[in-house]
Amino acid sequence: MRQSDWRSPYLQALPQLPRDADGPVFAEPWQAQAFALAMQLCTQGHFTWSEWAATLADELKSDAKRGELDDGSRYYHCWLTALERLVVAKRLSAAAALMARRDAWAEAYRRTPHGKPVELGNEPSAW
Repeated sequence: MRQSDWRSPYLQALPQLPRDADGPVFAEPWQAQAFALAMQLCTQGHFTWSEWAATLADELKSDAKRGELDDGSRYYHCWLTALERLVVAKRLSAAAALMARRDAWAEAYRRTPHGKPVELGNEPSAW
């Protein structure tokens, strides 16, 4: 996105979005990937911005009700959970497929030696 896109009314409607003068900021690569995926799915019309904002708001409220730390470190965890909820609700993927993929990444992480890139391999091809 261009810098002017970061100032769009859509992104301005997300007051908790971690950002600086140039736009959103990410502590880890997966956060940027989750952000980009949500934006792309919305742009492609898989869900509306209103649906996205409401789902993210619900997840942020649920996170707070569970007593999670409200220092901004959980924001993209909520973002990812909201994205997963919408992907399943819109039937873009089955919940079981998302869980299988999450488990495959967790297993790949566990078996990867420290300092080496985590890669998937020999997983089911039903993604």
